[in-house]
Amino acid sequence: EAEICSAEDLYAAAEESFFSYSFLESVTATGAERLEGFLFPDTYYFYEGMSAKSAINKFLTNMHYLITADMLKQAENLGMTWKDVIVVASLIEKETSGSQEDRANIACVIYNRLAANMPLQIDAAVLYDHPGHSGAPTAEMLEEDSPHNTYTRLGLPETAISNPGLESIQAALKPNTAKYYYYALDTATGEHRFFTNYSEQAAFVATQSYGE
Repeated sequence: EAEICSAEDLYAAAEESFFSYSFLESVTATGAERLEGFLFPDTYYFYEGMSAKSAINKFLTNMHYLITADMLKQAENLGMTWKDVIVVASLIEKETSGSQEDRANIACVIYNRLAANMPLQIDAAVLYDHPGHSGAPTAEMLEEDSPHNTYTRLGLPETAISNPGLESIQAALKPNTAKYYYYALDTATGEHRFFTNYSEQAAFVATQSYGE
């Protein structure tokens, strides 16, 4: 709309252009979504007629300067690549807009489930493949075989599902250390309640009126 470059050129550059950043070395996706998560949300200045590759590079350069040696060390201590950190942060970003404690607890659930070889079962990841859908995933969506379906596949989605902000990245790097495996939204507070077992979560969910 601002005539920086066309959407077609932007997607083509995202899919085909080479960007020399070490944090992209572990990316395995081949489509334009391979850069999902690395386009750090911030205020940027562009000029009309800018090449699509140069526009994308502004986002990636910002990500490059965001990453500190301490962050890389924290990722290493978690046994994760930077791409893994960004994927986890993107899940946190889509699951909550709440406090940093809320984000760190969601990170805790994600890591605990990964360690226990449990499916993540995060609805936001399933909905990544259905951008026009509103509301919760349908039963059919939950059964699809997709790199982003965290119900049918174990582990992290193949790509990030959003471009996470710094708070979500920090939560992915510094999760809370508790035995939480489940969570549900508390409609009274707008934040999440966390549980060590399914029966406790189910009992809490029964007290809520989601979608009403």
